Amino acid sequence: MYQGYEWVATPPPTQRAPEPPRLRLPYLGPPRYRTPPRWGFPALAWRWPTAVVGVADEAPAAVERVRGRARFAASALWLLAAVAVIAAGAEIWRYVLLLESRTGALSRGVVQWSDSLVTTGSVLSIAAGIISVTTVIWWLHAARDAAAETAGYTPARPDWHLVPGILVPGVNLVVPGAVLAELEHAILRRPAAGRPRPSPLLITWWLTWSASGLLFATTLLWRLQDSAQAQADGVLLTAATNLAAAATAILTIRVVDRLSLLLAPIVPSSVRRLRVVRVETAAAPTRAPRPTTASR
Repeated sequence: MYQGYEWVATPPPTQRAPEPPRLRLPYLGPPRYRTPPRWGFPALAWRWPTAVVGVADEAPAAVERVRGRARFAASALWLLAAVAVIAAGAEIWRYVLLLESRTGALSRGVVQWSDSLVTTGSVLSIAAGIISVTTVIWWLHAARDAAAETAGYTPARPDWHLVPGILVPGVNLVVPGAVLAELEHAILRRPAAGRPRPSPLLITWWLTWSASGLLFATTLLWRLQDSAQAQADGVLLTAATNLAAAATAILTIRVVDRLSLLLAPIVPSSVRRLRVVRVETAAAPTRAPRPTTASR
């Protein structure tokens, strides 16, 4: 068109030049290596993600916490029951010695052994009782959370009512049974507006708990008297209190186990793992046709 000019077409600077067509080779099968490749995953044992440093640990589910805390509570309660029975036996032995002292003198060594056993039983009973109450409250907190997830509504009593309701004298005869009745009501997925109706086991536990508390208070008040007959009667009352504490601990174990079983009916450790040996009357699996030129 114009003499003396040469027109040259170039692509715009913002666009890439078209790539040349690649030569497609035929499929020769999977890759083969003369030596084992060293790339890929590191030569380390596999670990759960929560075991890796820097990764936040996931909190266990409420049901899992109920299982674990129920085991701790049951262990502490069995310890309390055993110690309470030993303490009751020591008190009964002391009462027998009191009866024998009416007709003759007692051996000094026997009296010292009796006093040591009574003192040791009393101290261990108090320590085991504190541990048992702590573990049961710990379990009860997790059980209430799991029951709230199961039932779909929160408990009527807040969590901070638990400790005063168990420790305050007089109130602790009523509140623990009401809390467990509400917990059982929620676990069974009954309506929130309905009135809790405790099971026979829970009613038996409630009566035993109240009788044990009243017997403990009676024993403390009876011990304030100074007469010899009152002190002898106090020994029998103390033995009865220890036996009532042992019965309450055993019933508490049954209540904790029952409510935990209702919340978590399947224990992972008891599930039998199965393995597929053969499949009968199964269709043959479909396989893609293998090219005749593929190398093995």
